[in-house]
Formats: sequence, structure tokens, C-alpha cells
Amino acid sequence: MASGADRRLYWGAGVTVLVLDLITKFLAEQHLLRSSGREVFGEWFQLRLVYNPGAAFGLDLGPYSRWIFMVVALVALVALFRMAQDAERGDWFRQLALGLVSGGALGNLVDRIRSTQGVVDFLDVGVGQWRWPTFNVADMAVSCGAVALAISLWREDARREEQATATSGRALPPEPPTPIDPMTVRTEE
Repeated sequence: MASGADRRLYWGAGVTVLVLDLITKFLAEQHLLRSSGREVFGEWFQLRLVYNPGAAFGLDLGPYSRWIFMVVALVALVALFRMAQDAERGDWFRQLALGLVSGGALGNLVDRIRSTQGVVDFLDVGVGQWRWPTFNVADMAVSCGAVALAISLWREDARREEQATATSGRALPPEPPTPIDPMTVRTEE
């Protein structure tokens, strides 16, 4: 069960991601709405406003995408919160990972709720025609948090396997002798 410090890390990471995501999306809409984009580091890193009604990599499920992805995000947020509560005490790495994913999921959920246009994306990376799908701070947090969570779960499995191996490899202590009940012992007379 997570401690108070663990919960503060989870909430702190989640709220920080959410606030940064909302601020950067607001700034992107204010400064990029009527432009074709701005180069930051040549053509390989640009700021370009795009509204994504689908999910990651432009995944679209038709006219109900918005509602489907809202429900998926809500279910994911509940699952992530429960994972944070059930994490081992002192597992700050897992709390951080879960906070990053939760904050990112919540940031994109806010976009889906507030606008039918979709999620605000504005970070454009690539060379020439070879470009990564445009993304945002929430997407980065979800990606980094998911990788960190996978590492955390892998480390936990490795620890459990190591403990099981150590336990099964040791000789078991001898069983204590069974006490003798004097009432059942017969003596010959």
C-alpha cells in the first residue's frame, strides 16, 4: 500500500504534467492558429498546430472516436489510480511513472471534453517528408511514463523471480520433533 509520500509523488507528477500540457496547448493555439508553423531548429523541429480527433498516430474510430477515447481515458485513469494505491510502499519510480501517464491522459481528456476538434498537438519532428506524427506535452508524458512503468513492472518481476529462486534453492530447516503426549504413551507394567 502506498504511503503519503508516494501519493504526493503520484499527484505531483500528474498535476505538473497536466498544468504544463494545458499551458503549452493554450500558447500553441494563441500563437500558431493562423500560421503555417514556426521553425525552432530548422526543418527537423517545428511548432505546427494540428487538431487530432483520433488517438495516438491518428488512430480514428469513426464518428464516435471522441466518445470512445473519452471512456477509454476515464477507465485508464481509474486503473492507473488503483495501481498507484496498490504499489509497494516506497516504490517512488512506479509512482512517478503512473503520475506521468495519468497527467498525460488527463491532459488529452480535457481537450476531448472541451472541443469537438480533438486534441491539440503542436510539436512536429522529422526531416523532409519523413515526419513523426505531431504530438504534445501530454503525449510525451504518457510515452515516458509508459516506458518507466514497463521498467518498474519488469524490475518487480525480476525481484520476485530472484526471491523465488533464492527460497527454492535453500535447504529447508529440519522439522521439529513431534511432541509426545504423556496421556497416550503406554508403559509396560
